[in-house]
Amino acid sequence: MAITIQMIKELREATAAGMGACKEALTATNGNMEEAVKFLREKGLAVAAKRVDKESKQGIIALAESADKKTLALAEVNCETDFVAKTEAFIKFVNDAAKVALEGKDIEATLADDYKMLLTKTGENVKIRRSERYALGGTGVVSGYIHMGGKIGVLVELETPCEKCAASAELAEAAHMICLQVAANAPKYINPEDVPQAEIDAELEIKLNALKEQKGKLPPEQALVGIKKGMTDKFCTQICLVKQDYVADGDLTVEKYLEGVSKACGGAPIKVKRFCRMQLGA
Repeated sequence: MAITIQMIKELREATAAGMGACKEALTATNGNMEEAVKFLREKGLAVAAKRVDKESKQGIIALAESADKKTLALAEVNCETDFVAKTEAFIKFVNDAAKVALEGKDIEATLADDYKMLLTKTGENVKIRRSERYALGGTGVVSGYIHMGGKIGVLVELETPCEKCAASAELAEAAHMICLQVAANAPKYINPEDVPQAEIDAELEIKLNALKEQKGKLPPEQALVGIKKGMTDKFCTQICLVKQDYVADGDLTVEKYLEGVSKACGGAPIKVKRFCRMQLGA
């Protein structure tokens, strides 16, 4: 069967694959449009298999939000080059992936055909790396933030026993500001008590070894008690969200900032229930 330009254009419009790939697919399937689409999907998987050893460190993190703003989701999809990450087809796929994650569905299974076509279009090793979904679990608010055009994505949930506070503009703004905090300062934990003792011990070993090299020997054990406490407290201010300096006002910690928001909301306590920070390729 003769393959016409019109047939190639029709397949291209249906799949967004290149003209050459469309012609190849139509030739291989004797002009059968449905079989040509299947051919392109299978070709996409073959391309991915050949490039499985290529590093996929570029890509996008996308955010999706439910209409009632009570459920949010992040999805990260990686590719090999920044050029592909900026293409319309790739951006659409990542946004669709976030929407699928928002619905609580498996991205790879739900978007299987779209994924195969994306592999064909890009010719790169594209990976659906991860997703995260936050559904408000009680009285409070959830918030999400995308930084640097999709290089960093953040989800935060704040909780409070007061329904009026939960519905306030003040709490919504606080949740957004905590998202900015998490994006900028990359905390690992919420509170010092969340830090595993093994991690604290490892940090103390490093700091004490450095102190010993500097001084020639360690101070007496009695003095070490206070030194270790100081080192632990400083370490926790770096990795624990509530103990970090608040990014919008260095005179406050995040903990003090939330106390101020609490007073503005009538005194109801406000706590960070959970947070998620995704950094592209990290």
